[in-house]
Amino acid sequence: MNPTIRALRRISADRPPTPAPGERCEMCAEAIAEEHQHVVDVEARQLMCVCRGCYLLFTDRRAALRFRAVPQRYLSFPDFTLSLPEWDGLEIPVGLAFFFRNSAADRTVALYPGPAGATESELPLRDWQRFVDQHGEFADLANDVEALLIRVPDRDAAAAQCLLLPIDACYEFVGRIRLLWHGFDGGSAVHRYVDDFFATMSAKARPADVTGSREAP
Repeated sequence: MNPTIRALRRISADRPPTPAPGERCEMCAEAIAEEHQHVVDVEARQLMCVCRGCYLLFTDRRAALRFRAVPQRYLSFPDFTLSLPEWDGLEIPVGLAFFFRNSAADRTVALYPGPAGATESELPLRDWQRFVDQHGEFADLANDVEALLIRVPDRDAAAAQCLLLPIDACYEFVGRIRLLWHGFDGGSAVHRYVDDFFATMSAKARPADVTGSREAP
């Protein structure tokens, strides 16, 4: 047999099989279902799609890890109250944003939706600390992987809503808003989607005990 053909056959035999169509774990390349879990690359601030095995490697909230598993915890705050001066003090230009603690940067980040996707806002530190001190629901937020989604519809502070959600749910939320956005304020499709999202998440969430001890996700 020609030596070149023999070498090509050997390379072909050693080559791993072509992956089947579908999503793959971004850590180990295992096939994963359409509904799967995520981890956050804390340093790169990126979500990664992973299999169950890789996900479980990064669930310890106390460990100093570059990757952190995104928990599936949904909490509502039926007694949440907010004043308009409090909200204005955070300098968020719209009535909707999510907040999470970025451990790599050692600060809280706020992102709000718009036609270009999620826009990051640098929070005024003095006003933010005052805001945190007045709202116990921020005390139980897991760094990097959970966020507080706050809505102040039509600048009506009495109608303000707050949910604690997995960070991937928040990014999916603002990503969908970007796809639906039309005109100056997003249009009727965005308003309906935001209403439906809060109704769905509120029904899925359980009421938080802001006076209790810190929970595991």
